[in-house]
Amino acid sequence: MARTYAGILGPLALIASLAHGLIHAAEIDVMLFWAWGSLLVFAPIGYVVGALAGRTVEESVRSAIEVELAREESAEPVGAGSG
Repeated sequence: MARTYAGILGPLALIASLAHGLIHAAEIDVMLFWAWGSLLVFAPIGYVVGALAGRTVEESVRSAIEVELAREESAEPVGAGSG
C-alpha cells in the first residue's frame, strides 16, 4: 500500500505543479524544476502515509479475526465432538 500511495501522490504533485506553472505562465525551466521538486518531496510523504494506512488496516483485520476466534472458542460446548 505504501508504494501505491507514493506512486499516486508523487506524480499528482508533479502534475499539479505543472498545471500551476502553466496557469501562471512560468518559464519552462522553472516550472519543470518545481514540478520535479514536488515529485521528490511528495512521493516519500505518500510512502509514509501509505505505510501507516497499511499498518492500520492490518491491525484492524487482525484484531477482528482474534475477536471472532475468541468468540467461537467460548461458544463451543465442552463436550462437543465426543461420540
